[in-house]
Amino acid sequence: MSPRQPLPFDPIARAAETWSQRIGPSSTMAAVTSIMRVQQILQSAVDTALRPHNLTFARYEALVLLSFSRQGSLPMRVMGDRLQLHPTSVTNIVDRLEADELVRRLPHPTDRRTTLVEITENGREVTEKATESVTAVNFGLTGITERQTRQLTELLSKVRQAAGDF
Repeated sequence: MSPRQPLPFDPIARAAETWSQRIGPSSTMAAVTSIMRVQQILQSAVDTALRPHNLTFARYEALVLLSFSRQGSLPMRVMGDRLQLHPTSVTNIVDRLEADELVRRLPHPTDRRTTLVEITENGREVTEKATESVTAVNFGLTGITERQTRQLTELLSKVRQAAGDF
């Protein structure tokens, strides 16, 4: 399938114009619609970069989290908290990573109720290569400066905090 041609106009700006005429103030609608569209663009770029490594973004995030941990392992509950995922989702991610021999489950040394997930050497290698791939495409975030990127992160952080994300 060939990439589609860009539109000769901004459909979100046009929708905002129509929204203003028919419904009322459109700034929030335009901002949210823009965020949703940018999310699609970023997801596509990241998915494309990770595909050769047989990873999804969720599995990549889990590997990075484990590689950042001091011991290279974390309890599954902690992974869920840090990745902000339901325990079932963490289990599914770990199942796939384990099947690909990128992580292994271990019993916790002092708490029999807890299972640790440890990144393997193969997992570290895949994480390193995948990181090279996603950073080579700047995670898909193009068209803005480093300063604007930091500002964007700060603004989105305010929305996340107001929603109780942290």
